Amino acid sequence: MRCHDDIGWTFADEDAAALWINGFDHRQFLNAFYTGQFAGSFALGLPFNYNPRTHDMRISGMCASLAGLEQALKLNNEVYREHAIRRIILLHSMILSAGGIPLIYLGDEIAMLNDYTFRDDPDRAEDSRWVHRPCFDWDRAANRHDESTIEGRVFQTLRRLIAVRKQTPALANGQTTFFDTRNAHVLGFVRGAKVLVLGNFSEFRQAVSRAAVLPHWPADRAIDLVTGQEHVIGETIGLGPYRFMWLEWA
Repeated sequence: MRCHDDIGWTFADEDAAALWINGFDHRQFLNAFYTGQFAGSFALGLPFNYNPRTHDMRISGMCASLAGLEQALKLNNEVYREHAIRRIILLHSMILSAGGIPLIYLGDEIAMLNDYTFRDDPDRAEDSRWVHRPCFDWDRAANRHDESTIEGRVFQTLRRLIAVRKQTPALANGQTTFFDTRNAHVLGFVRGAKVLVLGNFSEFRQAVSRAAVLPHWPADRAIDLVTGQEHVIGETIGLGPYRFMWLEWA
């Protein structure tokens, strides 16, 4: 999800251009969005190493603050809060299912927020990366077993996802095949020719058509590994706001 350092937008301009995206402009959008300066942004990150000549910048911030939880709590908005929690879990679900070794950085497992106390230390005040290098919050950690709390909901969901990954060989060792879901809001890939992963990155309900999925995953029935529900694949697969599915052939 993160590391101890800043976040840089390191995609190649040539790759962006192949998708009809201007690389420089897109970086400026990402910088504005994740520092909360873009209209409608939910993120509260901090700039790092801003270059006024090139406008290059990197972003600092805890996962929960970048995903909107800090803003939601400040505004006391229940809808924003729910969306933020779902974003946090969705992002972790992608990291845990896409392949490689997933890493969870200190505090993200209990949705800790940005720590602005670094500004009070003259030796650290000019380095915004300290905003996501907090002292561990043991008071918040005490809530991790109570799913009625934010900390408990995130922590216990991550525990379940990790347990499913451990029990599912295709998620541990299988090849990852990304495909076009024909819906710009939904990321889709298949693990080990056995598990279909879909993630809705929109705050609105989305659907993926049977035609988009079946060439990569030719099954009519599936089990959601996370919920245990059986799905009969009809003309579309629907996903709620910021929801995901790990579907295994039944």
